[in-house]
Amino acid sequence: MVPLTHKTLQIELLARWQIPVVLCARTSLGTINHSLLSLFALQACDVPVLGVTFIGDKDNAAEDAIINFGNTTHLGRLPICNPLNANTLRQAFSNNFDVARFFATSEEGAA
Repeated sequence: MVPLTHKTLQIELLARWQIPVVLCARTSLGTINHSLLSLFALQACDVPVLGVTFIGDKDNAAEDAIINFGNTTHLGRLPICNPLNANTLRQAFSNNFDVARFFATSEEGAA
């Protein structure tokens, strides 16, 4: 729901483009509400959602709630990278994500 101009929201472009979205959710206080509201808005606008990636410390309860109530796929979790640079990000992604899940269709359902 981010305004891009005085007349256009980002969700409107996503709906027009129909490219599957990867929602990124932090694993801190407020993430369940914020992430579910975002997923429901995307779904209400018929924006295809590939799944959710989580960023931060592991929080099984929050991650499970978002995946289950949001009826979406858990794509992985990216820990905080310190320092953050191309090498640490590449290694963290390689260690924590199954790249094949990013190429699955959104019609395969939640995993």
